[in-house]
Amino acid sequence: MFFQTIVGGLSIGAIYALVAMGFSLVYRTMGLVNFAHGNVVMIGAYVASTFYMTTQLPFAVSMVIAIVVTGLIGVVIEWVLRPLENRDFDLMLIGTIGFGIVLEALATIIWGATGRAVPSPVPAEPLNLLGIRVRTYNLVVLGIAAVAMILLMLFLQRTKRGSAMQAVAMDYEAATAVGIHVGRSNAIAFAIGAGLAALAGGLVGPLLYVSPAMGGTLGIKGFAAAILGGFGSIPGAIVGGLAIGLLDGFAAGQFQGYSEVVVFLVFTALIMIRPTGIFGERTVNRA
Repeated sequence: MFFQTIVGGLSIGAIYALVAMGFSLVYRTMGLVNFAHGNVVMIGAYVASTFYMTTQLPFAVSMVIAIVVTGLIGVVIEWVLRPLENRDFDLMLIGTIGFGIVLEALATIIWGATGRAVPSPVPAEPLNLLGIRVRTYNLVVLGIAAVAMILLMLFLQRTKRGSAMQAVAMDYEAATAVGIHVGRSNAIAFAIGAGLAALAGGLVGPLLYVSPAMGGTLGIKGFAAAILGGFGSIPGAIVGGLAIGLLDGFAAGQFQGYSEVVVFLVFTALIMIRPTGIFGERTVNRA
């Protein structure tokens, strides 16, 4: 049971890590917390499940479509907020909250408020690994999330566009002075963050119940994971997401209905001990 709980906790933690990476990527590029991010996760879950269940497209194809759709949503959000950048930071934050409310309302109008259960795209029969019974889909989630994390790290560290995005985060004025198109970098950050949200939403569909309210839960835990790892740190988002997932898994097994309370009490205690998060990376704020 101990090792099965670890595998289950890591799989849901990988989802939280993907959400946290989206938060951190936008923050380290723009200095902005995108409070609509959780609702973008929910839209991604609905789009992926709709194409998978209604049109009978393969699960992978449905995921790609969801990533494209939410990526476009991310670009639209950035485009609407762009005139406010470096002028009214508070209004930008309020704008992201407004976008989140609009996305949740649209989801309720299009798909209804009852939600849906998404069947697993792989055989439901668990695997027996050294005496540990593990859901096949949990391993799929871990594998896909690991690939996404590696690709994002390579993009930020090995490509010119990734380096430009990090330069914008470090010094907005200097990046502009050397010819970096700041608006384009911000749009790419929003698009990639929204794509990660869709990936998280699509993957979590077969694990949880897809509903308009799921964005709030995943958004809060992804946000907590980003803070725990060190807000703005991509490696921190990964570690924070896995840590929250493991804590969630063990708390659910021990405290059942009180697991959420336990998770956030432990999270609060950890943040009180280390307010900057595990990695403690210095973050940006261009308010």
